Amino acid sequence: MKPKLLLLSRPECELCEELEFALFTQFSATTFELERADVDSRPEWKTRYGLKIPVLLTAAGEVLCSTRFDAEAVADFLKNPG
Repeated sequence: MKPKLLLLSRPECELCEELEFALFTQFSATTFELERADVDSRPEWKTRYGLKIPVLLTAAGEVLCSTRFDAEAVADFLKNPG
């Protein structure tokens, strides 16, 4: 089973697009599943992450990246997603 990641962003967010591009450039899409969600779609996300997007989360809600792509954090997670 592939690890699941959640990308919180907003429509037309250039930083969000850059993070997603870097993620797929650095790592094969076959190594994880990526779900995308609008940070404003849930009040708790908007409050917690609204000023920090893009935010890349694990399925457990752990923040891997916030505002900038962190290849090392993602690599560490993908090596040991449990």
